[in-house]
Amino acid sequence: MTKEQFAEALSAKGIVLTDRQMEQFDQFFHLLVEWNEKMNLTGITEEGQVYNKHFYDSVTPAFFYPFDKVESVVDIGGGAGFPSIPLKICFPHLKMTIVDSLNKRMNFLQHVAGELGLENVNPVHGRAEERGQEPAHREKYQLVVARAVARMNLLSEFCLPFAEVCGHFIALKGAEMTLELNEAKKAIKTLGGKTRKVETFELPEDAGERNIVIVEKVEATPKTYPRMPGVPAKKPLM
Repeated sequence: MTKEQFAEALSAKGIVLTDRQMEQFDQFFHLLVEWNEKMNLTGITEEGQVYNKHFYDSVTPAFFYPFDKVESVVDIGGGAGFPSIPLKICFPHLKMTIVDSLNKRMNFLQHVAGELGLENVNPVHGRAEERGQEPAHREKYQLVVARAVARMNLLSEFCLPFAEVCGHFIALKGAEMTLELNEAKKAIKTLGGKTRKVETFELPEDAGERNIVIVEKVEATPKTYPRMPGVPAKKPLM
């Protein structure tokens, strides 16, 4: 996918990029490749692939959810800046917090925000299980996003505690979600969520099936969740 095809594909979905936004995507691509030599950010570094499988893929939630209607967003486990940075470039008004357990990735994101001139980008070092219990973050966000972090039952425990009641959690997932969603039913309900819709589509250029899962936070998450670091992974809610 060329830069021009990327811009056209987004435009077809109603997201029209300015020259400045295109420049920011170009800068982000070059920073990603440069820093990837020092730390493991991505296995995908060819420009066309990055534009399709990282940049375009990261913006797909906006095809199904009104990002212009929210302000506070947190990306859980978004260390390389996906989906947070592409969404922030497309929707500059967003106040974007990014939580990741690897501090050097937070340094990368701080650098990216500075170089791209992105304001209101707040990288937070820490584990979701701990940050999700802190008053500064618990139930403080209108929208929580996460991409390719964990299975849905585990991911829900990482993410739903951050969403305010009546807010939403959007998971960017790969192919074949039926089984995963079935095993996550109990977790989503226990944590105060309700699955509102699942959107299935193909990435351009036969780059694979994707699913966007949109969960509404219908009631407060019980204080016992998220559990201590490591516990959700060992004993996922089933």
